[in-house]
Amino acid sequence: MRYLFLIPLISWLFFNLICFAQPNGIKDPMAEKMLIYQLKNGGWPKQLKDKSVVNYDLEISKSLLTKIKSTTIESATLDNKSTSREITTLIKAYKKTKNITYLQAAERGIDYLLEAQYSNGGFPQYYPNTSLYRSQITFNDDAMINALQILHDIATSNNDFELVDRAYIPKAQSAVERGIAIILQLQVKQDSLLTIWSAQYDPESLLPAQARSFEPAALSTSESVGIVRFLMAQKNPSPAIVTAINAAVKWFEQHQISGYRFDHDIDPTTKKSTRHLIADTSATVWARFYDLESNKPIYGDRGNLITSNFEDLSEERKNGYAWFGNWPEKLLQKEYAKWLKKNNVVHPN
Repeated sequence: MRYLFLIPLISWLFFNLICFAQPNGIKDPMAEKMLIYQLKNGGWPKQLKDKSVVNYDLEISKSLLTKIKSTTIESATLDNKSTSREITTLIKAYKKTKNITYLQAAERGIDYLLEAQYSNGGFPQYYPNTSLYRSQITFNDDAMINALQILHDIATSNNDFELVDRAYIPKAQSAVERGIAIILQLQVKQDSLLTIWSAQYDPESLLPAQARSFEPAALSTSESVGIVRFLMAQKNPSPAIVTAINAAVKWFEQHQISGYRFDHDIDPTTKKSTRHLIADTSATVWARFYDLESNKPIYGDRGNLITSNFEDLSEERKNGYAWFGNWPEKLLQKEYAKWLKKNNVVHPN
């Protein structure tokens, strides 16, 4: 009886001995699936070879495994959070389970990010696939920012990325420095005034570029908000970063569309639902795209058709894309003021 107090300690030691004695530690179901989907170059696809979307909720059947195994490195991408999502999940799974396989897979993913980055600091949407618009420096859907955020976390030993090999730290620091440099370089200028960013750029000319037929070369509010947040996360921001953030915030303030919300409108006759700008005095929205010179909202349709009138879009495109949103709202209402105070930056007049 006198040694009963040792039972909990012995149990804990026995549990940990079992876990760490196993070469692969405890298994995490989601992480195990991500290991299967990882491509040979360390990246992950968003679609398999047959164009089916990667869905980690699906069980790995024999037929699905065959599709996964037939998917080549040409499908490796940063689009739709691919690769960045898996790296982050695997790092957290490793922290929880101590399964070294997850850390190794995450580090292979980090190697992919470092290899995919252009020498000028930009990131393509796909790597090594360069067909169509896949080689463009891509902010669309936060592709480049998601990659840089992981590298920033490695460089600063933050958000569980202190668990990766410390040899990655100088590599990540260099990658982030080059990434910030190209971000500052790509901020669109109108005459001498800085505005915001385009969703994608030609990797050689560094000019704003068109992606899909309905995604024109334009100023892009959604992606620019993500860029500003990334810049605001930098400690001891340089004068160039401060200038870039202030200019973007000013542009957001000047180009909001007050008195409307983007919502579904139901035709009383056909009962068909279509997205429209609907009058609402309590709401504020921004267009997804603005003309590079006039700052007027523009909209793209299939067949490379660009219009300044949202109602001219086909019904399929009206309902199939986020043409308006409140992306900068929280940034303007809360985050920017906190950043100014934290960094002792004077609000520009």
